[in-house]
Amino acid sequence: MSNLTPRSARRAGYALHVLTASGAVIGMLALQGVVDGEIRIALLWLIASQILDGLDGPIARGLDVEIHAPLIDGHILDLVVDYVTCVVVPVMFMLKFEMLPSKYEALIAGFIFLTSALWFARADLETEDHWFNGFPAVWNLAVPTFLVFDMTPTEVAIFTMVLGMSQLTNFKVPHIVRVDQLRRITLPFGMIYLADLTYLSWTYSDTLGVQSNIISDAILIAFPFYLLCFGAYKTFEGWRVREKKLSE
Repeated sequence: MSNLTPRSARRAGYALHVLTASGAVIGMLALQGVVDGEIRIALLWLIASQILDGLDGPIARGLDVEIHAPLIDGHILDLVVDYVTCVVVPVMFMLKFEMLPSKYEALIAGFIFLTSALWFARADLETEDHWFNGFPAVWNLAVPTFLVFDMTPTEVAIFTMVLGMSQLTNFKVPHIVRVDQLRRITLPFGMIYLADLTYLSWTYSDTLGVQSNIISDAILIAFPFYLLCFGAYKTFEGWRVREKKLSE
């Protein structure tokens, strides 16, 4: 931001790093909700962590924090916080509220931790045009969706294994904020999806459970399906380009 003096830019940059790091505190609050058996509280804190994660990136790029606040690596900080909020807390959520088959819950939980750790450490985690390789470990969105649809432990286990294994593939998933292609569709659609998930979390009742309806259910199905189709197209396009180069 050219209007800021070097000193102000430096202060703003480090303040943003603190804001990003506060995501770990939000993760702790979500975990406390899990420990206390407060599903609604845990869900809302998970949503809050996702909102923060979506906001700090664009602000960081606008402030040029890599230039003005270089003593802290914002990328590494973001990955550390994301592993807590996107992996650790959602897995504990599944364990606490018995969302996995009891005989295999430790095995499946360990599998998620393993594949997610490998995914976060990938050198090719994100392409130059901002597509993720593999499922981007957003278990903080997947787990609430499992809850909303009242999936059985077996169904949750199947989806979990598929998503976990996909983290080790090159299947493309768009960064909904940074991918230019179809961003006018992807970004608003993603915001609607997140707003819907926030509403369902806010209205969750300990006695009645999730207060869903046809519209909210349709949104929760439609957005992941859209990402699946969009990602499949991008993945296939990449294969086609590579094959063309090899044949030349």
